[in-house]
Amino acid sequence: MLYLQAINEGLNLTFQCSENVPHYICTDAVKLRQVLINLISNSIKFTQEGEITLTVNNSSEKFTDILNLDFQVRDTGVGIAAAELPKLFNAFSQGQAGKESQEGTGLGLAISHKFVRLMGGNILAESQLGKGTVFKFSIQAKLGQETNSVALEKYPQVLGLIPGQPIYKLLTVDDKYINRQLLIKLLEPLGFEMKEASNGKEAITIWDEWEPHLIWMDMRMPVMDGYEATKYIKSITKGNATAIIALTASVLEEEKAIVLSAGCDDFLRKPFAEHTIFDALTKHLGVKYIFAENNSANLEYTEKNDLTSDNLTCMSQEWIHQFYEAALEANTNQVMKLIREISQTETFLIQSLTKLVRKFEFEQLVDLVKPLLM
Repeated sequence: MLYLQAINEGLNLTFQCSENVPHYICTDAVKLRQVLINLISNSIKFTQEGEITLTVNNSSEKFTDILNLDFQVRDTGVGIAAAELPKLFNAFSQGQAGKESQEGTGLGLAISHKFVRLMGGNILAESQLGKGTVFKFSIQAKLGQETNSVALEKYPQVLGLIPGQPIYKLLTVDDKYINRQLLIKLLEPLGFEMKEASNGKEAITIWDEWEPHLIWMDMRMPVMDGYEATKYIKSITKGNATAIIALTASVLEEEKAIVLSAGCDDFLRKPFAEHTIFDALTKHLGVKYIFAENNSANLEYTEKNDLTSDNLTCMSQEWIHQFYEAALEANTNQVMKLIREISQTETFLIQSLTKLVRKFEFEQLVDLVKPLLM
């Protein structure tokens, strides 16, 4: 979510984790995730050029049960005036840059401050106008146990849809363009038909005319929110044929009961993992996928071998020309459609090409295919 937001703004987003930070910790994952999203999103919003860097370090004393983890979010953005820094974490308080952007409520930093305190730490900001800002916070945590060692095996990469299924129509509703694009870029290349709306009113109009199979519904939006839109759709007979999945950044457990009572069929919290989106589509629509082989031998083979033009010689000249044109135009849908024509026995080729498409490495795809043109 944040990577896509950063590259759309032409910014570098870097994560640096010290070797002394343990792989597993016990803390409030929802609160820590929310604080990091708030700080990094702010940095992206107020940085015109340069980079945003998140660093994590373990400053704990040895032989203690409690870990002290130090986080820093550094940007090269517009900065904050010295006079504004003492009020930065007050509710509804915004710096000059925030007021000028006319975006947000001024609650993000106040919530972050409260969450950090609840996790046993503190947060502060250092800044220079025109040179950037650094947010520093620490939390206390306990050393965790490795309980998710099979996570990768459990959720293999989705390469496409099994042929013979309906063309599923999905509507994504969110007032943030970047959030809509995240779902579109994830799902459209696989063969889903996608449309988007920026508020509940637009969503109702599109739903009425287009009758999508499923709606990804953000719950908090201007003009008309997701609650009102969902209630309207579900109050009409044909609305029961459309599954509505609530997407919300709320950290409150009570929120789930509220959205379900509004008529939503399910509830996912942002930021979501890819597999939760795919699982929801299977649960509510019965979607079936083509998965990448995900055994350790195959992963090892993929890591040790680089994709070359020779790997594509198994495809026809017609396919090569079509792939070249699609890659040249950065046509994600067409490139993924052509990848689905590759024999399923060519696992390494399918996985490698899909990975390049997901990273928007179209120049590399052009370079791979160009030597094979006749």
